[in-house]
Amino acid sequence: MSNTRAEIRQSIRKKRNSLTVEQQKNAAIALKMNFTQHLKSLKTTKNAHIGIYFSNDGELDTSLLIKELWMQKQHLYLPIIHPFNGTTLYFQRYEENSPMTANRYGILEPKLNCSQICPLDKLDILLMPLVAFDNQGNRLGMGGGFYDKTLARYYQENWQKPILIGLAHQCQHVPALPIESWDVPLKHIITPEKIYQW
Repeated sequence: MSNTRAEIRQSIRKKRNSLTVEQQKNAAIALKMNFTQHLKSLKTTKNAHIGIYFSNDGELDTSLLIKELWMQKQHLYLPIIHPFNGTTLYFQRYEENSPMTANRYGILEPKLNCSQICPLDKLDILLMPLVAFDNQGNRLGMGGGFYDKTLARYYQENWQKPILIGLAHQCQHVPALPIESWDVPLKHIITPEKIYQW
């Protein structure tokens, strides 16, 4: 495995994007099952406030999970890039009829409505995308730092919620990642094959 963060990011994104349509479909089904199982173990099964995201760039498909969570009557929130600083995220309520708009990366997000935003510490669970993860629960993102910057002022040793859960394909696992001081480690990562906890 390459040593630098940029090289790891490039290598893993290539692996992720080489997955076939059928592999992605099967992975989405397995993710739905694994997350539903893990949700029961977290004792946060009814009317939870859950931050989730739309998959992009070969990421593990979250569309089936979103539908499943709606069926379970969970409250879902999608990230919106902060309209003023452009470097952190808001999490806004997402329902089937929510008006959507494309952000600067071409990813759909809810049209900003301040009355529908959930403060970060009111989310029960935050599902996070990642490019790579290692044996210690360290996460390597796409490089924009949106999640790390958003979580920076909340993260501390006794932080209880939201529970941070990374979602990834198994091919995104590496033995060890080069870590920076601003990286927020995860205690839960779910792949189609396995549920990791630290």
